[in-house]
Amino acid sequence: MVVIVRKPSLEEEQEMKNCPTWSCEVSEFEWDFEEEEVCLILEGEATVTYNGEAYPFGAGDYVIFPKGMKCHWSVTKPIKKHYKHND
Repeated sequence: MVVIVRKPSLEEEQEMKNCPTWSCEVSEFEWDFEEEEVCLILEGEATVTYNGEAYPFGAGDYVIFPKGMKCHWSVTKPIKKHYKHND
């Protein structure tokens, strides 16, 4: 299980603009992804740690979190993202 962090295609960026948003202040917490989640990071910075591997991301990144992943979030700059869930 890995987190994919990359720049979005133009089509992905357009699609994500129609998705809900989520935001979070600077914090640390545990999270369990019950579904695959795809995000477009609008602002801020965070690092997700899973199985000893750190995955940093920030504004402009397209991030895919796999279904079933339990991880630790470290939000270092207040974050805002568009997101959608896939089965």
